Amino acid sequence: MASSPDKDVPTSGKPSNFLRQVIERDLEQGTYADRKWGGSPGDRQHHEDGVPDPAKIRTRFPPEPNGYLHIGHAKSICLNFGLAQDYGGVCHLRFDDTNPEREEQEYVDAIRDAVHWLGYTWEANGTNHDYHASNYFDFMYRAAEYLIESGNAYVDEQSAEAMRASRGDFGRPGVDSPYRSRSAEENLARFREMRDGKLPDGGAVLRAKIDMASPNINMRDPTIYRIKHAEHHNTGNKWCIYPMYTFAHPIEDALENITHSICTLEFEDQRPFYDWLLDRLAEGGLIETPHPRQYEFARLNLTYVVTSKRKLRQLVDEGHVDGWDDPRMPTIVGLRRRGYTPESLRLFAERIGVSKADSWIEYSVLEQALRDDLDPKAPRAMAVLDPVKLVITNWDELMGEGYLDPCTAPVHPHAPERGKREFTFGKELWIERTDYEDTPPKGFFRLFPGNKVRLKYGHVVECTGAIRNSSGAVTEVRGRLIADTKSGTPGADAIKVKGTISWVGAADGIQAEVRLYDRLFRVAQPGARDNEFREEINSQSLKVLTSYVEPSLASFRWDDKVQFERHGYFVAQRMHPHASRTTDGPVFNRITGLKDSWAK
Repeated sequence: MASSPDKDVPTSGKPSNFLRQVIERDLEQGTYADRKWGGSPGDRQHHEDGVPDPAKIRTRFPPEPNGYLHIGHAKSICLNFGLAQDYGGVCHLRFDDTNPEREEQEYVDAIRDAVHWLGYTWEANGTNHDYHASNYFDFMYRAAEYLIESGNAYVDEQSAEAMRASRGDFGRPGVDSPYRSRSAEENLARFREMRDGKLPDGGAVLRAKIDMASPNINMRDPTIYRIKHAEHHNTGNKWCIYPMYTFAHPIEDALENITHSICTLEFEDQRPFYDWLLDRLAEGGLIETPHPRQYEFARLNLTYVVTSKRKLRQLVDEGHVDGWDDPRMPTIVGLRRRGYTPESLRLFAERIGVSKADSWIEYSVLEQALRDDLDPKAPRAMAVLDPVKLVITNWDELMGEGYLDPCTAPVHPHAPERGKREFTFGKELWIERTDYEDTPPKGFFRLFPGNKVRLKYGHVVECTGAIRNSSGAVTEVRGRLIADTKSGTPGADAIKVKGTISWVGAADGIQAEVRLYDRLFRVAQPGARDNEFREEINSQSLKVLTSYVEPSLASFRWDDKVQFERHGYFVAQRMHPHASRTTDGPVFNRITGLKDSWAK
């Protein structure tokens, strides 16, 4: 007899969480099974005239196009689109563009690109589910008039200060506005004057009429429309009144037939208004039933970054970073330029899961997701980041003047079918400056006078010393070749050494610019305890080096990833238009090291 599946493991095979449990319960109970879909967003009649909804569930990703998306948005994208994929549903991309003063087409285009880059699409069942909240302004206005006519909204002409004072606080109930008792006819006439531009900005607002004594301050007659004489990027100058987000958002969900409206915990206190509004509109026959339900999860708090759009904009505008796509930024465009892959961000989102409890996720979890994605994919190569020349003083005597010894190494150590990479070992090589010491500290097994080391994939060399300049800096390391010790030959094991170092041949190595990016902030929680977050910027978050890489990287193109043996993962990079160059050769960004260098 077959065993029954574990109740905590959904049919998708992925770890369960409270959102999956809600969806599975709704599917089992057929909560939304009788819905119809009109082929596009619309009111109740539009959908009733449609066909049975081909989507078992509908979710949405609803960013405001007022900035570039960041790692927190990536989690939300993976969550909403991923749940729709796993449960036979559809996820809509919706631009919540109800604020005309802060939104731009540039951000709309960047958001579409980010969602596609992460591997998701909003096209399903022959429909492009790319929507703008501003396209629903006509219905929102209609809904507002219905609330006025049904006695559930009124125009308030108090000043903003007076409204704030009359709202009360957690220990004191609010006080009714002197305009609250106006008749529906008066309110409707005044609201139409607002619409027609007869009142100035701030001259009046439309408020829902709920309960000024509610323990939830969000239910104390919240504002649902305000006057803004501003041009909108999508609707132009058609409107001079605009809906508040808390009013627009549930309506957008209802018109789009959303089943599960998933948002972060800061909207939990708004859920009663979300339900109140949709209940009123359903009573009036304006929207379908059952209407959408809102569910909240804890937002992503990632150490060593800030995700506030205001703070990110400060970093850009004040020149602390080189634009929104600076590889130190937690924006999706920044992570992409840094070298993060869509697969690594999806893996990260899956690993951290979703819950209703706020917590901090260590940045190392994000980096490990990247390593786990790149390790089986990235080819290997040797690179010398901080080079000093190693001269083999007996090379000509043993190997012949000008001779270059061909060496090989696997493209990937665990995938022999990917072939070999080729480079040459000669009289002059580049090694890391830190691989030489005159007087070695305890445990140092690399180059120092009298010590022998293996140059990886090459020969064993005995160090004889170094040459220094007038300031004491090493300008050249010297050594003697130990004959018949080449890797892969019968004599390779004849001499035992404790140290192995990487190198690049001077004859065929390629000069490259290597940009060592690190965490932008020195502290785990920038700006905590009222600290000025900009004072906690890591001054060592970018180092630019002139380095040497092996010749196999000559064929690398933009965005190709590689593991520099010993150093970590890097990506071939186009230079930013405003960035300076240290070399005419290729450019590589460090994505992450081979292990967490910040571990305590």
